Amino acid sequence: MLIKDKIIQLFEERNELSVSEIANELLVSKQMIHNVLNNFVAINYIEKFGTTPKTIYKIKQATNDFKVAVNEVSEEYKLFLEVNFLSITEIGNMLSGLEAFENWCKKRKLPLDKTVLEYVETKKRYNNYFDENGFIDGTDKLKSTKGYNNIWLDKLLYLDFYAIERFGKTRLGTILHYAKQGQNKMLMKILIEAIKNPIFKMINVLDIDAIGFVPPTIKRETQLMKVMMNGLKINKPMIEIIKIGGIIPVPQKSLNKIEERIANAENTFVVRSSVSYKNLLLIDDAVGSGSTLNQIAGKIKQKKIAEHVFGLAIVGSFKGFDVITDV
Repeated sequence: MLIKDKIIQLFEERNELSVSEIANELLVSKQMIHNVLNNFVAINYIEKFGTTPKTIYKIKQATNDFKVAVNEVSEEYKLFLEVNFLSITEIGNMLSGLEAFENWCKKRKLPLDKTVLEYVETKKRYNNYFDENGFIDGTDKLKSTKGYNNIWLDKLLYLDFYAIERFGKTRLGTILHYAKQGQNKMLMKILIEAIKNPIFKMINVLDIDAIGFVPPTIKRETQLMKVMMNGLKINKPMIEIIKIGGIIPVPQKSLNKIEERIANAENTFVVRSSVSYKNLLLIDDAVGSGSTLNQIAGKIKQKKIAEHVFGLAIVGSFKGFDVITDV
C-alpha cells in the first residue's frame, strides 16, 4: 500500500491528525508526510488548521451549503475588491479580495455577481466623503454633536470609516479590530504599513511640528498605540499624554452618554510639554464621539502647548454621536 493510501486510511479512521501522529504511526519522514498532506489540501480532501508547531489536519466535510452564483466577475471589480475588502474567518484565516467576498456571500446565501455590484456601488458612495488628499473630515460631525461646551479641535480627520452600511467593517476597520482585540503583532504590522503613507502625507499637508498619541485605558500585554508609535517612526517632537484614573479603569467605549464620555476624557488625561508648538497632531485608533481627542486638545490649548490641534483617527464612525464598542 502506498504512503498516501495509508494516510487516507488513517484519516478515515480518526478524521483528525497531526504530522507527528502520522509519522509515529507509519514510521516515515515528516517531509514525505508534508508533501502528501499539501497535495490533499490542494484537492480539498483535507483542511489545515492552526499554525506551526500547533497544526492539525481534518477531513474536509461535504456540505450542502448554499452555492453562490459564480459567473465572471470583471477584472475591474476583482481589483476593487482586492483593494477594499478583507475578512477574518471564524477560525482566524485572513481572506482578501474576491475570495473574501465570495466567502462573505456564501455565509449569507447571497448571489455573488449581484452582491459584488451592490458592494461596489455602496463603497463608492462612501468614497465620496474622502477629500482631495484622501482623508475624511469629521469636524462637522463633531460640531453637530450636542453636549460639548467647546470644540477644541481645529479639525477631526479619519483615514477611513470603521464600517459601512450592510457590509460591515471596512478593510482598515477589520485589521484594526482584530489587531487590537487579539493583540496580534502581525496584524499590527499590516496596519502600520497601511496607515504610514497617509499619516506622513497628513503631517506635510497640515504642516505638523509635534505629535501626540492617545494612551490606552485597558492594560494589555501588547498595546496597539505603543506599537504604532514605535512602528511609524515619526521624526517629530512628541508631547507626553498620560492616562490616569481610579482603582477601576473606565474605557470610553463602556460609556453610552456623551456627557459621561466628555467627563471621562476631561478628568483622566494629563498632558505635558515644556515646549510650545504651532500645529500639533493627536493620533487615536478609533473615534466614535470624538470626546477623547477633543478634551485632550482642550488641555493642550489651555496649557498653550500648541496653537492649533488636529485630531486623527485611523477609523471613525459615519453617524453622528456614536459608540464604537468593539475596538
